[in-house]
Amino acid sequence: MGNSYEDECRRSLAEEQAKSLAGTNNWEHVDRERVHQDWDVLYREITPFLDGGSLPGDQQIQEFVRRHFDIVCRFYTPSREAYVGMSLFYAEDEAMRAFHDSYHPGLVEFLGAAIKVFAEQGSGFAPSAGEASA
Repeated sequence: MGNSYEDECRRSLAEEQAKSLAGTNNWEHVDRERVHQDWDVLYREITPFLDGGSLPGDQQIQEFVRRHFDIVCRFYTPSREAYVGMSLFYAEDEAMRAFHDSYHPGLVEFLGAAIKVFAEQGSGFAPSAGEASA
């Protein structure tokens, strides 16, 4: 993945989140406590797989990523690019990296790679800004 694609992903994340935040009064519809509980459970379940030799594209890992994506969709349904942008944000934002890596020191990189596989293969994404709506 080139830098221009990653830049597109960062831009998509920023634009889509800003639009969603504005349209939902800062995501007031989201039960944030439940979201954080669900992410906590998910991250605790996935971390043993990092030491067990699992690969980002393995079926079990992709099922974890599907659950992660479903939690994200409680806020809004991102495009593929915005979802990849979220993985970049996890890696590039110091607080997000520290939070995720508190579960396992390799979680950010592993989750980022798994999200990229999911985005390439998955369905259920919103159309990106460059895609025509059907």
